[in-house]
Amino acid sequence: MLNDRIYDITVIGAGPVGLFTAFYAGMREASVNVIDSMPQVGGQLAALYPDKYIYDVAGFPKVKAQELVDHLYEQAKTFSPSIHLKESVTEINRIDDHFEIFTNSRTHYSKTIIITAGAGAFQPRKLKIDQAEQYEGGNLHYFVHKLNAFKNRRVLICGGGDSAIDWSLALEPIAKQVTLIHRRERFRAHEHSVTQLKHSTVNIMTPFEVDNITGEHNRIEQVAVKEVKGERINIIDVDDVIVNYGFVTSLGPLKTWGIELQKNSIFVNSKMETNISGIFAAGDICTYEGKPKLIATGFGEAPIAVNHAKSLIDPKAKLSIHSTHLFEKARS
Repeated sequence: MLNDRIYDITVIGAGPVGLFTAFYAGMREASVNVIDSMPQVGGQLAALYPDKYIYDVAGFPKVKAQELVDHLYEQAKTFSPSIHLKESVTEINRIDDHFEIFTNSRTHYSKTIIITAGAGAFQPRKLKIDQAEQYEGGNLHYFVHKLNAFKNRRVLICGGGDSAIDWSLALEPIAKQVTLIHRRERFRAHEHSVTQLKHSTVNIMTPFEVDNITGEHNRIEQVAVKEVKGERINIIDVDDVIVNYGFVTSLGPLKTWGIELQKNSIFVNSKMETNISGIFAAGDICTYEGKPKLIATGFGEAPIAVNHAKSLIDPKAKLSIHSTHLFEKARS
């Protein structure tokens, strides 16, 4: 270990909140290490919906996910943090005044840790219909990477949450026809988005669910949708089917680190501290009473976690300083 650096703060997770955490830690003149299991920074925004608009980030009426990630990454690089991608943290041990952080490829060392791992590992909830799997390499989609791939196509979207509605609205001016089906009468999405949907040209079918799919090779050609608790069945001709049923998430090895969890999330106090001194959490991975899981919330939690980590490292450090002073001091 003589040649291995002990960082002030190691950020586990390079999603939006992790990137902002790294930047703010640099402003506090902390040495920063970032670890993420994904091959690129940006978390779910970059991996699942880079072309999707995000509406709840302060200062942006709307911003595409990848554009937001690009800005955050550029900001994070201001203070040259060490960034290690394609590394999964498997174990954390406390030794004297620092932590050993074991990954699938090496060991890192850090005085404090801030976990910003989003919802953990994620897999889409799939369409539970016979033979659905054979179409996954064709026109059955669980992720949308490029909106223009659906230009002038007949698109069926399944789901009732924010993603299903956001994709419906985003594809409305691009696709030939967008049909949205949801198994309930009411949608689980932001009220404003639902209002926009109802005033759009999207064909809304509720309460309906997929009953059967037919096609040739790996291409779906028709979808039979059946009325929930009813007898009506409609046949829809399609060029693409997008399923937005949410994700199955897993905290993986994190569950073995001795950190207190509540409902698959890390429980933190008002300092963003976990039950283990020196380990903090921010973003969707953590929970406390009344927390809304939004990117904007995580951006507020990041400085709290960093400031208290800094205070733990250096008890003489001020808990909070105006950003202009921090930036000028760190860059001088």
